[in-house]
Amino acid sequence: MQSFLQETNKPDRQINLAKAALIYAKYEYPKLNIEDYLTTLDIIAERVKDSLPGNLYPLKVINTINHYLFQELGFRGNQTNYYDPNNSYLNQVIDQKTGIPITLSVIYLEIAKRLDFPMVGIGMPGHFLIRPEFENVGIFVDVFNQGEILFREDCEIKLQEIYQQPVALADHFLTPVSNQQILGRMLTNLKYIYLNGQDYPKMLRIIELLLQLFPNHPIELRDRGLLYYQLRQWEKATADLQLYLSILPTAEDAPTIRQLLQQMR
Repeated sequence: MQSFLQETNKPDRQINLAKAALIYAKYEYPKLNIEDYLTTLDIIAERVKDSLPGNLYPLKVINTINHYLFQELGFRGNQTNYYDPNNSYLNQVIDQKTGIPITLSVIYLEIAKRLDFPMVGIGMPGHFLIRPEFENVGIFVDVFNQGEILFREDCEIKLQEIYQQPVALADHFLTPVSNQQILGRMLTNLKYIYLNGQDYPKMLRIIELLLQLFPNHPIELRDRGLLYYQLRQWEKATADLQLYLSILPTAEDAPTIRQLLQQMR
């Protein structure tokens, strides 16, 4: 199997986002053929390219991608079963044409990249968006909602709808995120889905991938240690929790972690 670490341990712009996402999907779907799905993305991009107008203004390119993805192919946001883990596996999103904001955005970003129309991910709290990678372009695309075009004011309204209260749109909410951060957000979604379903072996696998992306990340070390504790793997739990405390000795939960370590001794 191709290595997730090998694909992601590169300068960020050299990471093949779709390939990395398909590599981690292969752990869940061992028969998945990564090249087949990459070819599918190539074909979609070719179809969009054939429909592009002569004048490649950003809005015209976006409208052309939107039409092919959402009208002709029928991609859509999964409104009814948002927390289905399949929404976080790129192969399933391509097969079912249904996903959550970040996985649908990855497909859109990959198509745009193949069209030499650079776009970037925007990790707004509670909702993932994308936008063209041009200075002061001022528009955002909500892939979950059929490629809806948003302006900054619309983003603020959407944020308030998500949190059901007035929220000021801080500038950093609309800052582009890296490929590593996108993969981390996708994996974190899966981590909490498996936690809520108490599927600890799958959750452990996801945390291992997160630690390949972000080595010695204290929160992931802590969570893996707590998971090992649940699985009664005392030595591994102790090692992770001790490392967590060495990185964040004054963490809010440090007393609780120390008490847990004392119990395991």
